[in-house]
Amino acid sequence: MKKFLVLLLISVLMLSVFMTGCSSDTPAEEAPADEESTEEVATEEETSEEASAGDEMVEINLISGAVGQELELNKEIAEMYMDENPNVVVNIFDSPDAATDRLGLYLQFLESKSSEVDVYQIDVIWPGDLAAHLVDLNEYGAEAVADDHFAPIVENNTVDGKLVAIPWFTDAGLLYYRSDLLEKYDLDVPATWDELEASAKIIQEGERADNPDFWGYVWQGNAYEGLTCDAIEWLDSNGGGTVINKDKEITVFNEKAIEIVDQAASWVGTISPEGVTSFQEEEARNMFQGGNAAFMRNWPYAYSLGNSDDSVIKGKFDVSPLPSGDSGSGAAALGGWQLAVSKYSENPEIAADVALYFANEKSQKMRAIVGSYNPTIKSLYEDEDVLEASPFFGSLYDVFVNATPRPSTQTAPNYNAVSTAFFTSVHSVLTGEMDAEDAFEELQYDLQDITDFEIK
Repeated sequence: MKKFLVLLLISVLMLSVFMTGCSSDTPAEEAPADEESTEEVATEEETSEEASAGDEMVEINLISGAVGQELELNKEIAEMYMDENPNVVVNIFDSPDAATDRLGLYLQFLESKSSEVDVYQIDVIWPGDLAAHLVDLNEYGAEAVADDHFAPIVENNTVDGKLVAIPWFTDAGLLYYRSDLLEKYDLDVPATWDELEASAKIIQEGERADNPDFWGYVWQGNAYEGLTCDAIEWLDSNGGGTVINKDKEITVFNEKAIEIVDQAASWVGTISPEGVTSFQEEEARNMFQGGNAAFMRNWPYAYSLGNSDDSVIKGKFDVSPLPSGDSGSGAAALGGWQLAVSKYSENPEIAADVALYFANEKSQKMRAIVGSYNPTIKSLYEDEDVLEASPFFGSLYDVFVNATPRPSTQTAPNYNAVSTAFFTSVHSVLTGEMDAEDAFEELQYDLQDITDFEIK
């Protein structure tokens, strides 16, 4: 465990200095929030050492996210598992919030064949890139429960016939809106980007009479994977494709894609703060939940937090599908996370049992009720307790099951490089360094160099 602590701390410190996509408000010379998590880990280590007094005690290390209530809920499930399996100690470790940074950390462990991490929380876009390092969970009992989950996600997580990750929770981008302010200004929920823009301006102008810090629309504009999600939604909703199509053709340089990204760039400094180009999920949520924005693009997890007792907008907001552009229908990026077991784990059977427990119906139901994390188990969308806690799970069900995937399957194992090139290009437009036409004309050739695909 001490070796793991040293590796984790060094890795995170290296990432904060060298990796792109880090939060701009974290100075390189300061240790990120992981200093605190290291203290937590040390406490867990002491607990583990005490629990390991017996010869047959097994220790499983699970590395997860810490956005919203993730870390706390994961620790609670770990306690549930340990109560039922007293010979196992499950340690929960957090990781960088930005998916780009998290992948870099994971690769340091996996490419060195480290046994320090047993279970990884992996993004829906990573199974193809990481498959060589992961066990086939079908060999450890997953085959018996796979049909309980959404079939497209199981298919996404199956590489060369092997289930390399069990679905845990799914995601799709949503539009959060202040229902009280729409009523105040006699406005409807915007169905198009133009309507969103107009409504955001009206509300922003009106609210600034009392709150000069108020903005119309907040979203994820930092140069990281979250911007790929936002931008894919813009493109697809405007008939601009999804960067690379299913036939492995590069399609990003087209009129509709250029048009909508230039429109998004026009929001910066008008209906969105200049600083939105450094926002990730939590920066957007904190501004919206603090009562300083009319609209927000974010994932479902923000719903329960917005309705928490200490939220100033509790009961004053709702969610809807994201607006559309010229395509006539909105698009929601497919997100979500899975649990995978490292091929280098010293206890793969027990690690797989932990992963399957975290993803079972009991655990998913708890996370859905408490944290608004969308289940991947189909039956939970008809569960009365779940629907009472998050009614939009039922009303927006079609959004979740028809979300727009990123081009990860067709570009594996090069998706991370493709996404990095894409979000870097889009970010250059948002910050005013380039216009979308020049940026995407250059991007198509960069993508061709990465993938060797044809340009359409």
